[in-house]
Order: sequence, then structure tokens, then C-alpha cells
Amino acid sequence: MTGITQRLADFAAGLNHEKLPKEVMERASLLIFDLTGIMVRARHDAESTPSLIRAVERLGMQNGSCRVLGDNRGYSPTAAALINGTLAHSLDFDDTHAAASLHSSAPILPAALAAAELTSASGRDLIAACVAGYEIQVRLSLALNPSDHYDRGFHPTATCGVFGAAAAAGKLLGLDAEGIVGAFGIALSQAAGSMQFLADGAWTKRSHVGQAAANGLLCATLASEGFKGPGEAFEGNWGFLKGYSPNPEPERAIEALGEKWETLELAVKPYPSCRYSHAPLDGLIALRQAHQLSAEDIQAVEVGVSATGHKLIGAPEELKTHPVSVVDGQFSMPFCAAVVLSQGNLAWDDYPTQLKNPETLELCKKVRTLVDERAEKVFPREMSGSVSLKTRQGDFETFIEVPKGEPRNFMTKDEFRNKFNGLCRPYMSDGRMEEFSDSLLGLEQASTAGSVFSLSSSEGV
Repeated sequence: MTGITQRLADFAAGLNHEKLPKEVMERASLLIFDLTGIMVRARHDAESTPSLIRAVERLGMQNGSCRVLGDNRGYSPTAAALINGTLAHSLDFDDTHAAASLHSSAPILPAALAAAELTSASGRDLIAACVAGYEIQVRLSLALNPSDHYDRGFHPTATCGVFGAAAAAGKLLGLDAEGIVGAFGIALSQAAGSMQFLADGAWTKRSHVGQAAANGLLCATLASEGFKGPGEAFEGNWGFLKGYSPNPEPERAIEALGEKWETLELAVKPYPSCRYSHAPLDGLIALRQAHQLSAEDIQAVEVGVSATGHKLIGAPEELKTHPVSVVDGQFSMPFCAAVVLSQGNLAWDDYPTQLKNPETLELCKKVRTLVDERAEKVFPREMSGSVSLKTRQGDFETFIEVPKGEPRNFMTKDEFRNKFNGLCRPYMSDGRMEEFSDSLLGLEQASTAGSVFSLSSSEGV
């Protein structure tokens, strides 16, 4: 199919807040709110952050005009996008799209925020730019067939995210459709993100999302200055779709474009772990509460997920039942299940304590992860899961088709605030959190987006 690159560029360039349905603007605003709290916490607590900041400092990329969430200093635009993008994905707490099997806001909002600060863009313009990025990133992953893309070792959050970031930043930098075509062409040489991190708990899953944000901003800026990129980034013989998937479906990239809003299909996370673990975690929490179970009651646990989910959180079993690092834990169904069964929930603060808790690690060994045909049947429309417990009190089981946070089981505004407050409270007063929350939820009314995000800095400085 020809013309995909041009069609997506036309869509991005022509999109503004007046053309967006109200529900899409409101949903995007909530997604931005959700991601902001994650970035603030990760700036302070993610174990990968200090080395990232030191590297940026060594390269002389601090002392610029763009902000990093939760930081008091200014950074160069590309450094801000790199750091914010990495922070956004460092807790694995950011939004997801089930069918596209990716995270959307993490590479896109950081690129858009840096561009918004460079141009003093309004809050509503930032929101519209993010929606353009979401729509393009998600559609590209659908066109690749994400399972095939994963099988080749790619992480679509980053590989598709660089194009979404380029579109979002390009809009705010004032690119027309031809300019965005150029940005896509330049970004074609920056589409990267390897799943090899799963082998040893490396931090690159975080950094290549940050790199997608920074590269998207860079590609849009190069295009804005007249640098030429190839014109058929997506459909060309050596383009993205043919190069990154064995069986792409190009038409899915533009199907119902501007009519069906994939932004409304983005889900949010109540737990800071791989999204494929969430339906089983919902089920475990429900069974634990309903039957007043304790960790000591548990004799055996079977968790069922889709085949794609099993590849990420269930296999290889030896690795998943012996997590060492935070990344190991985030992608270990046995660990996440063990924490929930012992603690009643899974929060970011559980990782440093529970990864060193011998009782939790012993409980991991009682958890088996299997492919559940019911979950596989509804995948990728739903990220479902099942749980079967053998306990001293009897055997219990449940199947969760729609996990909490999915569009059909979305979080309430109060739940968003509770998540935000839980992340930010160690570093903000209650008064500052309330002011920041209100400003973020009213982002559409802000004359400059940067003025809202400035409230993320530490108090008293």
C-alpha cells in the first residue's frame, strides 16, 4: 500500500484541539497526569537514574532551558527528552495499549514537552500533539503485527515511539505535512529498541524509550531546518513496515484514521509491573480478600495468561522464579504474585524490600505460569488472565477478562489522584501535590504548558 507516510503526516499536521472529540482531549489529559507522577518519582527513586544524570552532565547537556520532572535544573532540549522519557518508563507503571502491545505516553509526552517549552506552546496544543503521537505510534505497531515484531527482538514502545515522538514534537515546532514526512524519514534510521534486556534485567528497556523521545525531537528539529529524509519511511521497500516485521498489514496504519481514536484504547496501570501480569494480580487480590488468605495458606499457584504474555512474564521459569533486579521482578509473574499474596497489593516501594525477602522469594517457587486458552482467545483485544490457588482452606480460581485500568474498566479520577499522590508524596507537600494535580488536570486551560510542569520541582529551591 502506498501513501501511508503522507497520510499519517497529513493527519498529524492537520490535527488540533478543535478537531478532537471532547472525550479524547479529556482522556489524553488524564494520561499526561498519570505519566507525570511516574516521572517525578523515577527522578528520585529509580536505580538507573543517577547514572543517566551523570552521563548527561558529563556530556555538558545540563544548564539548558527545558525541565526534567522532579528536578530543579534546566537541561538541553534533547537531554530533557532523553531523561524524561527514560524516567517515564523506569517504573514500568505507564499506560499501555493491549492490541498494539506497547506503552504510548512514555516516548511521546517527553518529546512534546521539550518542544512545547521551546515554543511556549499552550496546554491544549501539547495535548493535541500527544494525541497525534499516540495515534501514529499505536497504528504503526498494529500494522507490524506486534507479536511478530517482538519475535524479531524489537520493543514497539521504542521502535514505533520514535515516530510518534517526531510527529508530536514536529507539530509543536510548526512543521507542515511535508515537514513531518521529512521527520518520519529521518526517524526511520533511529527506530530501535531491543528486548535483550529480558535476559539479565538490564536498564535498556528504560533508556531506549528515552532515546526514542530524544531522537523524535531531534528528527523533527532537523526536518524543521530543511534536513531531508526519505519520503516513504513506512511503506518503502526498505521502510519500517517491511524491515521490522515479516508479515506487516500496512492498511492497519491508516484504517479509520481520524474516526476511530486509539487514544481511547490506552489503559493505565494500577501496579508497577508488566501489563500482562495485571489481570492475574486483580484475581489474586480478589481471592485473597474473599477467602482471607495469608501467604502461609498458599500451597500452589497456577497463573494463566496469553501466549505473548507468557513469553514476557512466565518464561523461562527458572529465571522468573529467581528474580534479582527490579526489572526481573517487573517481568516475573511468580514474583508479582508472591508479593500480592503476602502483602495484599503491589506498589513501587515493594521492590527494594520484597526482592530481598526470603519468604517472598520462597513463595515465588510455588507459582507456575501457563498459557490459558481463554486468555489467548480474547487476545489481543483483552489482556486477560486466570488464577488457580491450592490452599490450606481449599482450592479457589477465577478468570479476569478485563483488568483494572483497561478502557472498559478504567480508573476513576480519584484513583488517578491516589496513584499520583502515592508516587509524589515523598517529595512534595500535600499542598504542592494538590496544586500540581489541579493544574495538570486543567492543562487544557493553561496558556503555556511549561508553567504547569514547573510545579514538579522540589520545594524550597
